This record gives sequence, C-alpha cells and structure tokens, in this order.
Amino acid sequence: MSDEHPRHQLVDALTHPVRFSLVAALNATESMDFATLRDQLQVSDSVLSRQASALEDLGIVTIKKGYVGKRPRTWLSLSADGRDQWRGHVAALRAIAGDAP
Repeated sequence: MSDEHPRHQLVDALTHPVRFSLVAALNATESMDFATLRDQLQVSDSVLSRQASALEDLGIVTIKKGYVGKRPRTWLSLSADGRDQWRGHVAALRAIAGDAP
C-alpha cells in the first residue's frame, strides 16, 4: 500500500480539544480579543493563556497586546502558517471520516 493514511497529516498540536477549539474559533475571524475567545470556548483565563502560548510557540497563533483607552487588551489571530495547518488538519479529519472532497 503506497498511500499514507490521512492520520499522518494531522497536526499534533491541534489534537488537544482546547487547542482545536481555539484554532477553529480564530479561523472564522481575522482576530479575536482574549475575553471573547475565553467566553466562547468556556475555559478559564489560565487554560486559554497556557494553550494560546503553546500555539504561539509553534507559530500557529499570533498574540498581540495593547490598550483600549487605559485598559489592557490581548488579541489573538492565526498566523498564515497556522491557517495552512488548520486547513490540512481539517482535511485529514474529513479524509479519515470518509467525506473528503
């Protein structure tokens, strides 16, 4: 058998449920503020911070800090490579599930 099983195309970093959900949410938008993402994912600040930092270290997520007025804000977005990895990961899941295009 010369064809590689699609599981080999999965991105290990995206197999964690919170990371998967985080990247899925960011894929749907250009960027999202920390609090909105936290509430959407229904996780604590510390869980989101830890998982986002891990994805940033891998070059999948970009984290930008700034201010809105005098209040500090953090925005997260997918890097170009992160979007590519997400598309590949989802394509692999679809192939495994049997509904690849």
